[in-house]
Amino acid sequence: MSEHVLTSVKNHIGFITLDRPKALNSLSLDMVRAMTASLLQWREDEHIRAVFIQSSSEKALCAGGDIRFFYDVGTATPTGDSALLEDFFTEEYALNHLIHFYPKPYIALMNGVVMGGGMGIAQAGPDTSVRIVTERTKMAMPEVNIGLFPDVGGGYFLSRTPGQIGTYLGLSGEIIVAADALYAGLADVFVPTTEIPALMDFLSNSDATDWRKAIHDFASAFASKVDPAQSKLAAQRAEIDALFIGDSVPVITERLKASDSTFAQTTLATMAKRSPLLMSVTLEQLRRSASMSVSDCLRMERTMVRHCFKHGEVLEGVRALVVDKDNQPRWSPADLSEVTRDMVVEFFTPVWPKYAHPLRSLVG
Repeated sequence: MSEHVLTSVKNHIGFITLDRPKALNSLSLDMVRAMTASLLQWREDEHIRAVFIQSSSEKALCAGGDIRFFYDVGTATPTGDSALLEDFFTEEYALNHLIHFYPKPYIALMNGVVMGGGMGIAQAGPDTSVRIVTERTKMAMPEVNIGLFPDVGGGYFLSRTPGQIGTYLGLSGEIIVAADALYAGLADVFVPTTEIPALMDFLSNSDATDWRKAIHDFASAFASKVDPAQSKLAAQRAEIDALFIGDSVPVITERLKASDSTFAQTTLATMAKRSPLLMSVTLEQLRRSASMSVSDCLRMERTMVRHCFKHGEVLEGVRALVVDKDNQPRWSPADLSEVTRDMVVEFFTPVWPKYAHPLRSLVG
């Protein structure tokens, strides 16, 4: 078990509290294993009727995986492969799979930062989940900023957002807030942080038998405080759909260049900082994911992660952002014009690592 994952049971609800506040609850392998163990135990316990995941801090539910750990382990070998990396990603994706298909209501309080791996542990299956956002929610899939792609099932849930919103979020890595998340279908209800104590009291004392409905009913009192139709994503929707359609990142960037809107120019400047190769890989991922099951998406992404470390783009991205903090990544290739179709397709070619893992059959 992990010292950073606290569990308890009250009123037939299993509570998971992430408690690594200094790292914004960035996931370690021990944390992944502790969450998995509790969820498996509660899945078979007939006395547990729902699961609630939260943070001990208002700053973040989870900022993602521990990218400094990825760098330290990934740079330890010339080829970027490692038994520890193999274990982490295989078990993290297995956890995402478990959450998505969890047979009991899975309630995620997405308060504060919810990014990358944090989205993976919050975006459960639509038939069993309740995703709660607050005025503090800062949500993103920012992986292209470190030479990665929106993994942990990101291909699945981003490709199912309205229009081209998922494409925009995946290629730009931009942060959205509560109203945007509700508009994009990445959250279900809004609860102000001032009402979280009342929510916790409700969970601890209610005799509800349908927890999904009960949470929706509780949150209905605050629905008027956030209007998804007035969100930034809603206002930008027509432009996003026009700019981000298609299968070519160079074509998308040309459309952005040709537009004189503030949104287009700001987005263009943001994308200019991202990895050209991984933006191209991300677009291919999103287009493939649109017709795939969540299980197949996770298997595909498991292959893609191996290529990212083999290529080294993610290691360079983490170096620039976290290690040296120069914010000057030396992307390879350095320009979109140098990215070939073969380079992109290579990321989807199965790679069989030398390190065995018992969960490989589940997530590739």
